[in-house]
Amino acid sequence: MLRSRMALGAAIAAVALAVTACGSDNPTKSDTGDSAPSDTIVVGSANFQENVLLAHIYAEALKAKGVKVSTKLNIGSREAYVPGLEDGSIDLIPDYTGNLLLFLNKTAPETSSDDVYAALPKALPDKLIVLDQSKAEDKDAIVVTKETASKHSLKSIADLEPVASKLTLGGPPEFKTRPDGIPGLKENYNVTFGTYRTLDAGGPLTVNALKNGQIDAGDIFTTDPSITANDFVVLDDPKSNFSAQNVVPLINKAKASDKVKSALNAVSAKLDTKTLTDLLSKVVTDKQDPNAVAKEWLSSAGLS
Repeated sequence: MLRSRMALGAAIAAVALAVTACGSDNPTKSDTGDSAPSDTIVVGSANFQENVLLAHIYAEALKAKGVKVSTKLNIGSREAYVPGLEDGSIDLIPDYTGNLLLFLNKTAPETSSDDVYAALPKALPDKLIVLDQSKAEDKDAIVVTKETASKHSLKSIADLEPVASKLTLGGPPEFKTRPDGIPGLKENYNVTFGTYRTLDAGGPLTVNALKNGQIDAGDIFTTDPSITANDFVVLDDPKSNFSAQNVVPLINKAKASDKVKSALNAVSAKLDTKTLTDLLSKVVTDKQDPNAVAKEWLSSAGLS
């Protein structure tokens, strides 16, 4: 156990060093240059694999319609990329409706897909708009191993209340303060974990820590193929702490031409949760290049 904890610490340190070395001055610095021409759409992504894949899908869909595109991938969380959208250092990013709404309005009561989407235009900064949302949904979830679920008779988040104080939860740093993170678990379920371990956004650090017993529960995204691969248990969320999370293009309205809107809305019309899960499995499990996966799917969907 000590060796595995040391390995986890080394991995976290390596990630932190890489982030510091690569992007401390400007997290929205372009992969293809410091700035892009005014006729170019700069597509950004958050710093997890699914969002990078979606960014490639958006970028390739736009290229197929003759739109000039550059990319700024692995920017980080909304705290980093929303200001980038507003100042024009990026133009477009794939986002998730529920978490985006809560980022903009921490007291937003909406949880259903339609209600969340309807509330977004009123919450967005003046320079930003969302285009059509897709049926594809990827929600945060509290995930445990099958052994932990059996030991503590866990089926829903509510079942954690009497045992959480003895358990360790792992996830990204922002989960500690976001309304549907630790504060939401306390407010909605009276669940307070004994320890919170800062890892990554549903990525390999969190998955491996859960597998190795370094955490007892993890914040993992519902489309993550590691859930099925490791026989993890997703705890039900009967009080909708985690609201609807439909994939949606978030774009600076100055770059939202009719051609751009048409291309991105066509992607949203074709993308559903099963498709997204299958595509992500190719990237995460089969180790395929996300850009190649994006191109292949767009071609099969008639979008390229």
